Amino acid sequence: MLVFEHKVALSQHLTTLKKPNTTIGFVPTMGALHEGHLSLLRNSLQNNALTVISIFVNPTQFNNPEDLEKYPRTLEADLEKIKRVSEDIIVYAPTVQDIYEGNTQSKAYDFDGLEHQMEGKFRPGHFDGVGTVVKKLFEIVQPDFAYFGEKDFQQLQIVKKLVAKEKLSVTIVGCPIFREANGLAMSSRNERLSDHERKEAGIIFKTLQEIKSLFPNKSTSALKKRVAKVFQNHPLFQLEYVEIADEATLQTCIRKSKNKTYRIFIAVFANNVRLIDTISLN
Repeated sequence: MLVFEHKVALSQHLTTLKKPNTTIGFVPTMGALHEGHLSLLRNSLQNNALTVISIFVNPTQFNNPEDLEKYPRTLEADLEKIKRVSEDIIVYAPTVQDIYEGNTQSKAYDFDGLEHQMEGKFRPGHFDGVGTVVKKLFEIVQPDFAYFGEKDFQQLQIVKKLVAKEKLSVTIVGCPIFREANGLAMSSRNERLSDHERKEAGIIFKTLQEIKSLFPNKSTSALKKRVAKVFQNHPLFQLEYVEIADEATLQTCIRKSKNKTYRIFIAVFANNVRLIDTISLN
């Protein structure tokens, strides 16, 4: 398994391997890999001749310095997990200097309003950082397909918008959320939870499922109040937001339409660990 720290060496290597009709699949990650990440790798391996994974904790998408500092960095363990999936996977694990070349700043993007919803309201500048690093990674790897998990559904929609606006020649593939036994969406941040918090966090998915069952017959305002009440009564968790929105535009659903697909989005704190989740409602 080849591991590259420098983009020039990685690009040169990929150029030697790329042949006509050879496709490159790419899985961008921030490391602390879990089964959700590995499922993205398997999807890429199944559909492409070459698969590249990046492991890079991107500083420009963190609006909270403490969150950046505490974000788990487990490169050696990550490499072992990747190797167990396939030794043919190419790993790009760069430094901040290699990616940003001394200018660790985000470009300001217009994602047609997608960036102002939910995560964008609570994490100023976050999606500028995401757009900046994803574009840089796409320029380095030159993938044909890139794989993203649906847990970060807003990010998935923004990356698709980035590709359309910047006219990038890559197809974005959204992949299902992987969950722990209690339904908690797999996330690198889960490693920061205590065993008790991790067990109790199953309430997030359980609540989303309940809202899905009630969605046909209840107003969205009533459903959001129901979610708020669940977490008001749970001492371990603090609800940051719950939103029911149009999947395509991420605009808040005020009145349901038969012609639209809706999702529920939620962000919850367990102490200082921020957990997000989403499911389709119809």
